[in-house]
Amino acid sequence: MGICLSARIKAESPSHTGINSKYVSSDASKVSSVPLTPRSEGEILQSSNLKSFSFSELKAATRNFRPDSVLGEGGFGSVFKGWIDENSYAATKPGTGMVIAVKRLNQESFQGHREWLAEVNYLGQLYHPNLVKLIGYCVEDEHRLLVYEFMPRGSLENHLFRRGSYFQPLSWNLRMKVALGAAKGLAFLHSAETKVIYRDFKTSNVLLDSNYTAKLSDFGLAKDGPTGDKSHVSTRVMGTYGYAAPEYLATGHLTTKSDVYSFGVVLLEMLSGRRAMDKNRPSGEHNLVEWARPYLTNKRKIFRILDNRLEGQYSLDAAFRVSSLAFRCLSTEPKFRPLMNEIVKELDQLQDPSKEARSSSSTGGRARRRSSQESSTKRSISAVSYPRP
Repeated sequence: MGICLSARIKAESPSHTGINSKYVSSDASKVSSVPLTPRSEGEILQSSNLKSFSFSELKAATRNFRPDSVLGEGGFGSVFKGWIDENSYAATKPGTGMVIAVKRLNQESFQGHREWLAEVNYLGQLYHPNLVKLIGYCVEDEHRLLVYEFMPRGSLENHLFRRGSYFQPLSWNLRMKVALGAAKGLAFLHSAETKVIYRDFKTSNVLLDSNYTAKLSDFGLAKDGPTGDKSHVSTRVMGTYGYAAPEYLATGHLTTKSDVYSFGVVLLEMLSGRRAMDKNRPSGEHNLVEWARPYLTNKRKIFRILDNRLEGQYSLDAAFRVSSLAFRCLSTEPKFRPLMNEIVKELDQLQDPSKEARSSSSTGGRARRRSSQESSTKRSISAVSYPRP
C-alpha cells in the first residue's frame, strides 16, 4: 500500500476525485445503489458505506501504532496491523477478533490528503472480490487514516522480488492465478457504467489473501474514465517509472488502455522474476519491457526471459501464450492492446490443467509439475508474508 514519492513521475493536484453513478460487481449479492458524483469532502464521506473510526479507537486497535506493528510504508505513510471486534468494530486485544490493516497518512505528505479522499471515494462505493475491502476511515483534526481488511500474504511485489523464509518463489500456477485475479479486478473497473481508470497498477498494489487471491489496493490515483464522446481523460502524468504507458507519458491522455499496458508490465515481471526497472542489471537490461520485447513472440527464444525458478512447472505452449498476451498488452499503439475482459478470458483458459495438458501434448511442450508450494495452499497457513509483531 502506498507509493514511494521518489518513484512518482510528476505531482498532480486533481480538481475532481469523484466517481459517477452506479458500480456493481459481478456478484449479484453485492449490488449497491450509489449516489450521484460527490464533489465535496463532506459529500464523499456521507455517501460512503464505511465505518467512521475515532483516532483513539485506531490508536487502541494498533497498540498506539507500535513500530513492531508496521506492515509496510509508502509515500502515503505507514501501514499498521491492528485488531477489532468483527461486529462492533471496537478495538480488541492483539490476537483476538478481526485483523485489520490501518494506513496512517504522513502529515508531511502534500498529495496525501487528496489520495486519502480518493481512496474513500472509490473503495467506499466499489465492491468486487478482487478489490481490497475498505472497512472504514478516520478524519479527526489533522489525522487521516484508512482501515482495510488484512491481507495475510502481503504484496505480489514481495513474493516476486524479496528473498527469505516468508517469501518463497511463487509457482507457475500461483502466478497465473494471481494474474487472473488482478485482471478480473481491472476488468470490473473498466466495465463499470462510468469507467474507472486505476492508473497505478503495479506489483506493490496487488495484495494477496491467504489463498493467493489477488486484490487491487491503493486507489489514490484512480480517475473517472472519459464520458460522452470523449476518448480520453487529460491529466498531469502520475504513476511509477516503468509501468506507465508511453502515450500517457507523452501526452497526459489517460484511457483504460493505459491500465492494460501496466498490466502487461506486471505480467512480464511475473514471467521473468525481474523488476520493471532495475539499474543493477547489465547495460541494456535496465528496462524490462525494452529488453524482453524481442523475445516475447519467438517460441524458441522465450526461455531467455522466463524465471529459471519456474523450470519444469509449465508447458512451452502455456508460456508462449502468456508471453504473447504480454506482448499485445505492451503494444506501443493503444488500439492494438486487448481489453481487460479479453485478457480475463485468455488467462481463465490457462487455469484448467486438463486443457493445458492436452495443449502441451499436442505441441510436445514440457509437462507442468505441481509445486509443493501450490499444494500447501490447501493446508492451513503457518507463516504470513507480513512481519509478525
